Amino acid sequence: MKSRRSSKLSEVSDLRIPLQGELARGAEISLRLDGRQIRAYRGETVAAALTALGIRVFRDSPKRGEPRGLYCGMGVCFDCLVAIDGRPNVRACMTYVEPGMRVELQRAPARPGGGRQQ
Repeated sequence: MKSRRSSKLSEVSDLRIPLQGELARGAEISLRLDGRQIRAYRGETVAAALTALGIRVFRDSPKRGEPRGLYCGMGVCFDCLVAIDGRPNVRACMTYVEPGMRVELQRAPARPGGGRQQ
């Protein structure tokens, strides 16, 4: 089984819960994550689509470079910020996926000796 912690999109299978009974997903759409095409479904938030791919870290904190990702899931904590279509600091948990949307994780480069550069 592939690791749920992997950040490589090619190594992670779809982590969505299998549908049963009369439940249905929205239409399948594609969007871009850091330049790579990914699959999502209408009605999903950006955070749900990223989580389904096993992506847990969406950004680094500006002061200490600590990893941040989906926490509250309702737009209160601002930990799930990503750049969408060139606009930085958009809450992934409050933004629904759209066909052709461009999503970028807001990760800082690693610093020598640990931490992240800002």
